[in-house]
Amino acid sequence: MVKQKLFFPVTAFDADQELRVSGLACTRGARQVFSDVAFHLKAGQALAVYGDNGSGKTSLLRLLAGLLAPQAGDVSLAHGPLALQSHYLGHVDGLKANLTVSETLRFTARLFNGADTTFDLGDIGLTAYDEQRVGDLSAGQKRRLMLARLAIAPRQIWLLDEPLTALDKQGRALIDTLAQQHLAVGGMILAASHEALGFATQQLSLTQEAVR
Repeated sequence: MVKQKLFFPVTAFDADQELRVSGLACTRGARQVFSDVAFHLKAGQALAVYGDNGSGKTSLLRLLAGLLAPQAGDVSLAHGPLALQSHYLGHVDGLKANLTVSETLRFTARLFNGADTTFDLGDIGLTAYDEQRVGDLSAGQKRRLMLARLAIAPRQIWLLDEPLTALDKQGRALIDTLAQQHLAVGGMILAASHEALGFATQQLSLTQEAVR
């Protein structure tokens, strides 16, 4: 069981936080990826985004993270800038292969202005890997290391792209535990996935659109 005190702040997140998306459209090159996407998410809720490859799941998360500009539509967060209230964990791990696990944690802490790194690596399945170079880790171990970001600097909104990828049964159970605990303290999650996500309270299905 993941220890709640290691991953979440002492006080709960903003219970009045709301994310509203309306009329959102995205184009990539000449292709309309999706259009007229709308949803409303409150504190303690999780939205699972499903769809085939090319339907725009990753593009939607990247739009919310501020990495892509929408063609149309509106994204509004009740309190605070969305970029400063969220963590985006995408397909690319963004880890430095030549750093050790402990060096990666210290680097991440500095990146987030000295946030706390005093947690047990065993809680994310990396016991005894503190001096292992990241480049020698398996894909699943790297995925677990990415989860440390959620512990080092807790933020209310998680944007997760295929969170179950490369994880074994225990890793998937870890994701579910983290998600449930995050929602319990008022966190919010938007997760794109090919697989059903048990922690989701809502779902959105995207379909591929024809080239216009």
